[in-house]
Amino acid sequence: MSFGVNKSLKLCRQYGCIARFCINCNAKPCLNPPRTLHTSQEILNNVLFFGTVHNSWATKVQFSEILVRRVCSISKGGLRDDEVVEDLEESSGSETEEEPRTLKKKHGNVKDEGFVRNVDSILRILKGVEGLSPEARLALEKSGVVVSSDLVEEVLARVRNDWKSAYTVFLWAGSQRGYKHNLRVYHTMIAILGKLKQFNLAWGLIREMKDRGMVTHQTLLIMMRRYSAAGDVGRAVRTFHGLEKFKLKVDINAFQGLLGALCRYNNVEDAEKLLYLNKNVFDYETKSFNIVLNGWCNLIISVVEAKRFWKVMMNNSITPDALSYSSMICCFSKAGNLHNVLKFFDDMKNRGCAPDLKVYNSVVYALAKGKCVEEAYNLLNVMTEKGFTPNAATYNSLIKPLCKALRVKDADKVYNEMLQKGHAPSIRTFHAFFNVLRDSKEIMKLLEKMIESKCNPTIDTFNMLIRKFCRWGQYENVFKLWNDMEKHRLNPDRSAYTVLIHGLFLNSKVEEAYRYYEEMKAKGFSPEPKTDEIFKVWIAGKESAASQLSKLKMEKVQKSSEVRKVENISGGAMPKQTKDRQFNKGNNFFVSQKQQNKGQFNRKEKDMASKGRQFHKGKSLFLSQKHQN
Repeated sequence: MSFGVNKSLKLCRQYGCIARFCINCNAKPCLNPPRTLHTSQEILNNVLFFGTVHNSWATKVQFSEILVRRVCSISKGGLRDDEVVEDLEESSGSETEEEPRTLKKKHGNVKDEGFVRNVDSILRILKGVEGLSPEARLALEKSGVVVSSDLVEEVLARVRNDWKSAYTVFLWAGSQRGYKHNLRVYHTMIAILGKLKQFNLAWGLIREMKDRGMVTHQTLLIMMRRYSAAGDVGRAVRTFHGLEKFKLKVDINAFQGLLGALCRYNNVEDAEKLLYLNKNVFDYETKSFNIVLNGWCNLIISVVEAKRFWKVMMNNSITPDALSYSSMICCFSKAGNLHNVLKFFDDMKNRGCAPDLKVYNSVVYALAKGKCVEEAYNLLNVMTEKGFTPNAATYNSLIKPLCKALRVKDADKVYNEMLQKGHAPSIRTFHAFFNVLRDSKEIMKLLEKMIESKCNPTIDTFNMLIRKFCRWGQYENVFKLWNDMEKHRLNPDRSAYTVLIHGLFLNSKVEEAYRYYEEMKAKGFSPEPKTDEIFKVWIAGKESAASQLSKLKMEKVQKSSEVRKVENISGGAMPKQTKDRQFNKGNNFFVSQKQQNKGQFNRKEKDMASKGRQFHKGKSLFLSQKHQN
């Protein structure tokens, strides 16, 4: 596998040798991830934290090797607030942040009730102590909780935004007798560490998995996604080439997984370059092009780039399928381009590609957004005739544009029809109404209705409402929602802290905003550059004001000390007789000055009188001379 001659050197340096062998720089890709060894005391504390070696480690490993492998790297925190649980696409299915994993309660089942109590007990312990501390280890050991894979998975899902707490539970559970982490627990922990850029620890877990023969394509795919989310495309590509090191097959499916990981986090341009560069290694397939096309259409949402890439597909004789048309129609629908939506919809049917439910939903959305509501309703009837049953997403395609057009009554009618047809509203349904509501009481009432319908709010829900209440200056509702996150088993992540901090700062609640800013950094989240900048300016201004205030105080003290010098003699009080003499002396001086000023005034007055007499004398002389003439 090698680059072509054109652009090979630039791309090789950019991606760290994405090919196995580069003809220009004569270098092979680095398959070993970099390691950062911090202070030996940090690593030693991590080892002594559990007293005994974690049972998933190789028992014959020497203490020095343990110090090297257990790197406790401290980084700035997560770059983005991406999904963690959705990376776990094993046999149990994929789960997303939008619908987080929840406890599976069976009423009347004593075992499930005990499971819930154990989870809550561990969460209370983690809340009261700092992660990766001896106190946390002792508290967990004394809890008496029996460890199981389901228990560890549930706790990790609940603390996925706090990597230290999650890693504490992971290591504590692994040190218990009779328990070993399964594949899903490892993947969950790796995803959490990768999300918060603790890549050294994540690679340490992967090496443990390798010793146990547990590494799969999904394991490295999680790392590709985490690197892609952090914007590090080069390491994502090197992780892909590391498949061979773990004796995993490097085929077209693995390559398409890499393309999907890059496109998922908006690195679509890099994914397109990789697709072209590996033309001679992985044959062009419609699926590969669809991954990149979906990135331009549904993630970047660029009509110009979507049209350009569609022409590239045609020029390379790639036959578009239903998914290709679906991506294009969704892109035009989101951009409000009704003409192109209908054009591609007709072209799709003429080419013999049967539209699926997603395509119909996109067309319904485009029609409703284009104020063609009746036509959208007619298309619902056509869908039913074609054998497609409208789902919640179909009704959301009507509700969202109606709410944006402030046709709330019409949106309510569609909502009631959806309930009558037996479709449960989704998070997007309620978000559409939240965006259009302008009264706090109505918003809180709708939130209660959302919870009653068993549609649990997400971090995005709370971010939306907190941003809205901050804009209105209703801080009581802001902090109520912030505290209610815990009731819904949600931990504030980087996006939640950013929304709250900016909302408080822009409303002159600077001290409170700074307190949450420090709390955010303490939890390992990396603030946005904009957030860092505003607080740097604020701190600099605060320090400048404090220095000026101290300077004024010093000047005041100096003046008062000078005044006191008159009254102090050798540090003692001035005698009364001395004070009287000074007073009399000052009084006499004042009287003499007053008399001198009075004498000067009298002299000036006499001068003025003499000048006046001379003036009248001259005037009379002038008149007499004039009369004679």
